[in-house]
Amino acid sequence: MKTLYIECNMGAAGDMLMAALSELIDAPEDFVRAMNGLGLPGVRFERRADEKCGIRGTHMAVTVDGEEEYSHDVHDHDHHDHDHEHPHDHHHDHDHHHDHDHEHSHDHHDHEHSELHTHHHAHLSDIRAIIDGLPVSEKVKADANAVYALIAEAESAAHGQSVEQIHFHEVGTLDAVADVVGVCALMERLAPERVVVSPIHVGSGQVRCAHGVLPVPAPATAYILKGVPIYGGAIRGELCTPTGAALLKHFADAFGPMPTMAVERTGYGMGTKDFEWANCVRAMLGEAAGGGDAVCELRCNLDDMTGEEIAFAADALREAGALDVWTEAIQMKKGRPGTLLACLCAADREGEFAARMLKHTTTIGVRCQSACRYTLDREAVTVETNFGPVRAKRSRGYGVDRCKMEFDDLAEIARREGIALREIRR
Repeated sequence: MKTLYIECNMGAAGDMLMAALSELIDAPEDFVRAMNGLGLPGVRFERRADEKCGIRGTHMAVTVDGEEEYSHDVHDHDHHDHDHEHPHDHHHDHDHHHDHDHEHSHDHHDHEHSELHTHHHAHLSDIRAIIDGLPVSEKVKADANAVYALIAEAESAAHGQSVEQIHFHEVGTLDAVADVVGVCALMERLAPERVVVSPIHVGSGQVRCAHGVLPVPAPATAYILKGVPIYGGAIRGELCTPTGAALLKHFADAFGPMPTMAVERTGYGMGTKDFEWANCVRAMLGEAAGGGDAVCELRCNLDDMTGEEIAFAADALREAGALDVWTEAIQMKKGRPGTLLACLCAADREGEFAARMLKHTTTIGVRCQSACRYTLDREAVTVETNFGPVRAKRSRGYGVDRCKMEFDDLAEIARREGIALREIRR
């Protein structure tokens, strides 16, 4: 299975993710040219070789009218009534660094780079209009809009306003749009079958932004990363931005340790701050054998719900991305007939599915059991037959190689040709 593992030991931001992913593709210069051809007013992409703690990597500089954005971490010796720019305070990532002495608030330009910047604040509708007007695929547009929807929801929760009222102080500028679209375009090009993200280092302390001094992680970042394994540490400053958090949340299939995989390519996306630790995002692309996944099986016993209600609860679990959902007939206390509802999910989503099961059923308790499952690599293929193309699922691994035809296609042929289903399958 083609697997992408993203290691966030020093947090993540849009430009760092874009830089790391660009090292995984062939001809990254072509990608940069394509990005520069998007037509974003004043925006320019540039890949630069960089080094942190002796490790070579790439910094993706995204400039608007020739400038990169800058933000301020707040240190113990800072005065809180005005901003200081310290020569050693190299900016971490998305809130890009420049050498001017005038003040910039976190993730926001004060310059009139474009109509978006002229209005100073951008609404979600402004961002969508920009994304939908770009010469990129519909998939890239859909992914980019979904990322911004996550950010808008987080900002809405943080500020107590509706999504439509939210002003994107932190991420609603053209360089952020460029970062999001760039990462989405690279993900489309890489097309991993599975994306696993490490626990995310968010930093600690405080950061100065458009609203003032905020705790790290910033409220929007903390909201986006609900249910995601995160940690702080000795590093004071913002390591994970709202943009980085939203991109990871959108694309990740799972959060946890690196899976067993044969790594084919490794990319390093460098931030601009210098720490004792290498300030980078590392991305690894390779083949992971199916199986060995950590999963959780959740169960509850029900004796006071109708069949329709249980079916609704099962559908709610499937729609949320459960790996499997099933029911069993059981006998409960006093000989009452009942139903066991079971759900299989990724181990890191155990709490989420337990809460969903409690919400949609009448049970007052859910049992959870951890397990490890072995699976075959699966691939959707189309088989040419005498009756026309038929979809199929091919499964391989552990010495197994088999192909199963899609039932709906077989049934359609059987109805059309007036032939028994078993004969069509044969």
